[in-house]
Amino acid sequence: MSDNTFQMTREELQALYDKFRDVKHDINNTLAVIMALSELAQRNPAHYEKLAKAVLQRSPAVVQMMGDFQMMLSAKLKGEIPPTTSAPSWGVFT
Repeated sequence: MSDNTFQMTREELQALYDKFRDVKHDINNTLAVIMALSELAQRNPAHYEKLAKAVLQRSPAVVQMMGDFQMMLSAKLKGEIPPTTSAPSWGVFT
């Protein structure tokens, strides 16, 4: 986009909103698991290993999703076609 005008269709805006909603949902789910395991670990130190494992498994996926969203938004702002992204391969309690 060489000029300063910016246009976005309702469908493009909806796609960005949907991606944002998905990222927010997955971050909330990940933090809920971490918070629950943290509370359990305070009561029973045996849960610290499970907490550490959950953090190590889930954090890269959250970072990847945030990066994907940033790429989608950046591409749109530059007038490019946003790259397609895949859904995370993990669930809330996997």
